[in-house]
Amino acid sequence: MKTSDFLVIGSGLAGLKFALKAAEVGTVRVLAKRDLLEANTAYAQGGIAAALGPGDDPGSHIDDTLACGGGISHPDTVRLIVESARDAIQHLVSLGVPFARSEDGELELGREGGHSERRIVHAADATGRAVMLGMIKAIKDHPRIEISPNHCAVDLVLERKVRKGADGFRCLGAYVLDSESRRIEAFGAPITVLATGGCGKVYRYSTNPDVATGDGVAMAWRAGCRVANLEFIQFHPTCLYHPDAKDFLITEAVRGEGAYLTNLAGERLAIDHPLGDLAPRDIVARAIDREMKRRGDRHVLIHLEHLDPAHVRVRFPTIYETCLRHGIDITRQPIPVVPAAHYQCGGVMTDLEGRTDLPGLFAVGEVAHTGLHGANRLASNSLLEAAVMGERAALRALADPLRALPVPEIPDWDAGKATLPRESVLIDAHWEMVRKVMWDFVGIVRNDHRLELAARYIEILRKSIENYYWDFVLDRNLIELRNLALVAELIVVSARRRLESRGLHYNEDHAARDDRSFAADTVLQPAPAGSGALG
Repeated sequence: MKTSDFLVIGSGLAGLKFALKAAEVGTVRVLAKRDLLEANTAYAQGGIAAALGPGDDPGSHIDDTLACGGGISHPDTVRLIVESARDAIQHLVSLGVPFARSEDGELELGREGGHSERRIVHAADATGRAVMLGMIKAIKDHPRIEISPNHCAVDLVLERKVRKGADGFRCLGAYVLDSESRRIEAFGAPITVLATGGCGKVYRYSTNPDVATGDGVAMAWRAGCRVANLEFIQFHPTCLYHPDAKDFLITEAVRGEGAYLTNLAGERLAIDHPLGDLAPRDIVARAIDREMKRRGDRHVLIHLEHLDPAHVRVRFPTIYETCLRHGIDITRQPIPVVPAAHYQCGGVMTDLEGRTDLPGLFAVGEVAHTGLHGANRLASNSLLEAAVMGERAALRALADPLRALPVPEIPDWDAGKATLPRESVLIDAHWEMVRKVMWDFVGIVRNDHRLELAARYIEILRKSIENYYWDFVLDRNLIELRNLALVAELIVVSARRRLESRGLHYNEDHAARDDRSFAADTVLQPAPAGSGALG
């Protein structure tokens, strides 16, 4: 058994922020499923929302967040996180993150959908990568932080399963697969942090990296934690449509600089919102989906060719170079785009200090439901939430009395009668079936019949995968598939409970918003506690 004072599962901004603060008083181990840069943070192009510009203020940012959240964002959460934005940016600047600056040396602020002001702090169009490089340098330079790449968490360890007769459900760490040696080992810690990101790969088309398989939500659910608002999956309106491009995002910031959307006939898209092309993502994604279905087209177009070419190349170098490699000069040609699954607005329920229902377990970043996003995430609030909540959770963890309790010896992983899998085609087939069902039946536009079919299919697939899971020696693919199927089922259950349309959840059979019956979070509770079954 390997031990540390703090165990961080995940290597995005939220987890690394937690690790840096916690390392001031104790030892920290950070588990990265692949390498440190393979996290959703590193793929974030747009930036970090912060009311720093002249004429802007946190109150306006709060109003925009609440409006985008569709009436169910938690006002206290929104206020706390938005008002912490300035300090979060200053900390990242102190770590050497090279945010873009204007000629007078001030931070350059962009604009994105749903924002009433220019307030997006950015590093060209690769903000997440710049932030991660700054954080990784600080992490690697810290003597109390140990990094374990290519380590995939299998499940959380509960005290009642380790010590006979124990009453509590305290978290003691996790069983973890070393993907290189294929050994599963116990990692013990009095404080464990889920920073595993989202579940974008549950859908057939996604902007997310392959690691985004909902691991944290699945592990927390099996351990007895509540989850909330998983029906609200944000589809980014503009993902590059090209046979040789995999999951490449065209940031919303291009529309903030004046880009606009058309169908293949060159007609402007009808977007029913005062901000037009800069409307919130749920509205723009549905407009694109509606136009594609109306015309039978496979994609729409986003136009930058009317903008100053020099500005486009400087402001969006990653997009310019990537598209050019695929034969598209964005200063001369429109970009073909389609919506794709992008961000998980719900997650493991936490308080405003990152604590979950399970003592000793925290959750931060996209995996967590703090109440910030409500029914739809406002652009560039995600990195802000990660930066703020990663540090707040660490401060709470430092004061947690569980830190003083020793972690008992955790038994070795019991593989039972598992044998080596002989047919990897079964894993691949189940993976594709889950993602296809979710894309076809639980996508941008839903209805009761599709959701009922999805529930039947996903239940059958999940049970089949669960049986397969216990029969064979584990590898990362099988662990991820199990988690993916469980999260898919939770999304479907959540969607079927919300009999209205709000934010990212649009049901054709319940097209109106119902504030009398549904102006609250959709909360799912495992029952009995710790079984992973739905109550």
